[in-house]
Amino acid sequence: MRTALAYTSARFVLFLIAIVALYFAGARGLLLAALALLVSGIASFVLLSRQRDRMSGALTSRLRGVRSRTVELRTRLNEGTRAEDED
Repeated sequence: MRTALAYTSARFVLFLIAIVALYFAGARGLLLAALALLVSGIASFVLLSRQRDRMSGALTSRLRGVRSRTVELRTRLNEGTRAEDED
């Protein structure tokens, strides 16, 4: 969770930097927002690749844990169902 928060915060900071830079360059209104999204997206793709890899690794490992617990729960439920059916 911490890695996702750090990555999201970094993306937000890049977006704010892009807004300020484009504002001083003369962009206003909807053009400012669209260009800021484009510039910050490209910048985050290049500058935040390590953080993105760490975040995806953390999420993948977390999902593996959830899947293993799901399999254990499903097995226990099936065993309980079988025990009830035998009675």
